Amino acid sequence: MLSVIDSPDALGAAIRERRRELKLTQEQVAGIARTGPRFVGDLESGKPTVRLAEVFRVLGALGLDVSIDRR
Repeated sequence: MLSVIDSPDALGAAIRERRRELKLTQEQVAGIARTGPRFVGDLESGKPTVRLAEVFRVLGALGLDVSIDRR
Protein backbone atom coordinates (compact mmCIF):
# COMPACT_ATOMS: atom_id res chain seq x y z
CA MET A 1 0.00 0.00 0.00
CA LEU A 2 1.46 3.33 -1.05
CA SER A 3 -0.75 6.34 -0.66
CA VAL A 4 -0.51 10.01 0.06
CA ILE A 5 -1.80 10.82 3.52
CA ASP A 6 -2.96 14.42 3.56
CA SER A 7 -5.71 14.40 6.18
CA PRO A 8 -6.91 12.52 9.25
CA ASP A 9 -9.54 10.87 7.05
CA ALA A 10 -6.89 9.56 4.64
CA LEU A 11 -4.80 8.21 7.53
CA GLY A 12 -7.84 6.52 9.02
CA ALA A 13 -8.77 4.93 5.71
CA ALA A 14 -5.24 3.58 5.21
CA ILE A 15 -5.18 2.14 8.73
CA ARG A 16 -8.63 0.54 8.30
CA GLU A 17 -7.58 -0.95 4.93
CA ARG A 18 -4.44 -2.50 6.42
CA ARG A 19 -6.31 -3.85 9.45
CA ARG A 20 -8.82 -5.53 7.17
CA GLU A 21 -6.02 -6.96 4.98
CA LEU A 22 -4.61 -8.56 8.11
CA LYS A 23 -8.11 -9.78 9.10
CA LEU A 24 -7.86 -8.15 12.52
CA THR A 25 -10.61 -6.57 14.56
CA GLN A 26 -10.25 -3.14 16.11
CA GLU A 27 -10.10 -4.87 19.48
CA GLN A 28 -7.22 -7.07 18.36
CA VAL A 29 -5.26 -4.10 17.03
CA ALA A 30 -5.92 -2.20 20.24
CA GLY A 31 -4.52 -5.10 22.27
CA ILE A 32 -1.38 -5.35 20.16
CA ALA A 33 -0.87 -1.56 20.22
CA ARG A 34 -1.61 -1.28 23.95
CA THR A 35 -4.43 1.19 23.43
CA GLY A 36 -8.21 1.06 23.56
CA PRO A 37 -10.58 -0.15 20.83
CA ARG A 38 -12.36 3.21 20.96
CA PHE A 39 -9.08 4.93 20.07
CA VAL A 40 -8.62 2.62 17.07
CA GLY A 41 -12.20 3.33 15.94
CA ASP A 42 -11.70 7.08 16.33
CA LEU A 43 -8.44 6.89 14.41
CA GLU A 44 -10.03 4.90 11.57
CA SER A 45 -12.90 7.38 11.36
CA GLY A 46 -10.49 10.28 10.92
CA LYS A 47 -10.97 11.96 14.28
CA PRO A 48 -8.36 14.75 14.26
CA THR A 49 -7.78 14.90 18.02
CA VAL A 50 -6.01 11.57 18.49
CA ARG A 51 -2.67 11.32 20.32
CA LEU A 52 0.39 10.95 18.13
CA ALA A 53 2.20 8.42 20.33
CA GLU A 54 -0.80 6.10 20.14
CA VAL A 55 -1.03 6.60 16.37
CA PHE A 56 2.54 5.36 16.02
CA ARG A 57 1.80 2.33 18.22
CA VAL A 58 -1.19 1.42 16.01
CA LEU A 59 0.89 1.88 12.85
CA GLY A 60 3.59 -0.35 14.31
CA ALA A 61 1.05 -2.99 15.29
CA LEU A 62 -0.12 -3.07 11.68
CA GLY A 63 3.40 -3.18 10.23
CA LEU A 64 3.13 0.29 8.71
CA ASP A 65 5.87 2.94 8.49
CA VAL A 66 5.64 6.69 8.09
CA SER A 67 7.81 8.66 5.71
CA ILE A 68 7.89 12.33 4.89
CA ASP A 69 8.42 13.49 1.31
CA ARG A 70 8.69 16.99 -0.04
CA ARG A 71 5.92 18.12 -2.34
